[in-house]
Amino acid sequence: MNINKFLFCSTPSSWLEAAKQNIPTLLIDHANCEKKAASTALNLMYRYVDKPKLLLQMSKLAREELRHFEQVVTLINKRNLDYTQLSSSRYAGELRKSVRTFEPARLLDTLIVSAIVEARSCERFASLAPLLEDDLSRFYSELLKSEERHFRVYLDLAETISEDFPLKKRIEFFLEEDCRLIQSEDADFRFHSGVPVAKP
Repeated sequence: MNINKFLFCSTPSSWLEAAKQNIPTLLIDHANCEKKAASTALNLMYRYVDKPKLLLQMSKLAREELRHFEQVVTLINKRNLDYTQLSSSRYAGELRKSVRTFEPARLLDTLIVSAIVEARSCERFASLAPLLEDDLSRFYSELLKSEERHFRVYLDLAETISEDFPLKKRIEFFLEEDCRLIQSEDADFRFHSGVPVAKP
C-alpha cells in the first residue's frame, strides 16, 4: 500500500519550512520518537504474550527502532548539540485517546494507531529528505524502507485479529484524527506537530 494514498493528507509546507529552521529540535524530537516507538513495541510484547507472531515481530521492530535512536543521537553528537528534554507533541497522545479499553478492540486500535504513526513518519522523511543538507538527506532517505515496513507490520497484525471488528472504519476514523492534528495549529515545533503558529 502506498503511504501517500493511505494517509488522508500531506504534511503542510509550513511545517517543512519550520523543520529547515529548527534542525536541533527536529533531531532531538526524532530521537525521542524512536525511543517511544521501541517502547510501544516492547509494551505490546509484555501485554500480549499469547500471540507468537506479534511477539517475534515486535521484538525485531523494537531492535530496529533502538538502532534508529542510536543513529539519530550520533547525528546530534556530530553537530555538538545537547540532547535536552523536550515536551512531547500532542499528536500521538491525541490519537491514543480514542483507543478502546476492552479486548481485542484495544489491541486492534493500538496496532492501527501505531501503523498510522509509522506512516506519518515515513511521509515526513520522504518530504524532508530533498530539503535537507547531504548527511541528513541521506539518513532520512535510508529510513524510508524500514519505516514503511514497520507501518505494514502493524497494519498486517491488525488485519489478522480484526475478524468481527470493522477494521476499515477504525482505520478511517484514526486517519481523520491524524489529518486533523497535522493540519491544525501547534505552538511548539515537533517531529509530529501540526501547522506552526507564527511567533509574536
